[in-house]
Amino acid sequence: MECIYYNLIKFQCITKQILKDTPLQTWHQSIIKIKQKDNLDQQEKPVAKKIKKNEANPAEEYEMVETMLTADFYKADVVELAQKLIGKIIVRQLPQGEVRAIIVETEAYKAPEDKACHAYNNKKTDRTKYFWQDGGHLYVYSIYGNNYCLNITAATKDDPEAVLIRAVQPLSFDIIKEIRKTKSTKLQDLSNGPGKCGGCLLLDKSHNGLNLCDQKSGMYLIDNKKQYEIGVSARINIDYAEEWKDKPWRFYVKNNSFVSKG
Repeated sequence: MECIYYNLIKFQCITKQILKDTPLQTWHQSIIKIKQKDNLDQQEKPVAKKIKKNEANPAEEYEMVETMLTADFYKADVVELAQKLIGKIIVRQLPQGEVRAIIVETEAYKAPEDKACHAYNNKKTDRTKYFWQDGGHLYVYSIYGNNYCLNITAATKDDPEAVLIRAVQPLSFDIIKEIRKTKSTKLQDLSNGPGKCGGCLLLDKSHNGLNLCDQKSGMYLIDNKKQYEIGVSARINIDYAEEWKDKPWRFYVKNNSFVSKG
């Protein structure tokens, strides 16, 4: 196309030269000037940038309240607490900096009757003894090796029940991406599962018993004014729990992309 373009100009210049009896070198100079101007125009023309815009999702918006949740918040039946925790924001102090994440999916586990609960039938071991704490303490256990699941106790130390945090929406992506070192390019894969939540917050069994009502503990929860539409379903991957597997004790933020796939 460029060749055709300049050949056309050349033809027009030759025609003008013939008609006006101008020197032959004039058309050659005209072509050079036109080409220089064309190159300048190309340089000055702004380059359009491709920008991938994320459509606003109300299910992922938030409005933080910088006040730590107190012990009274956790003194509730575990099923009630599992619902109350939806939308609350975890604040975790790490060497890399402060990490914050919205709780977007939970499950309730209630011993002694619940056959899906680790403390079913009041089974108290070195692993499960952390169920017997006042509400607002951590119970952390491992799955598939070094994947640690975060649970928050409910009610009182006489009630062995806890809420599993199944998924969170990170608010500190740079730090969490550094921590998780996942190969996936999807931000959701950083935290859309119970083991991933523990990984995001650098939790392990040494954090069993951590008090969420003590701001000096390195982890606590704050409130969120944003109201979400909450979905309810049976809990995931507990077919062994027989008649308890169908209890509608899983809660999640509808349309939030960080909720686990199940």
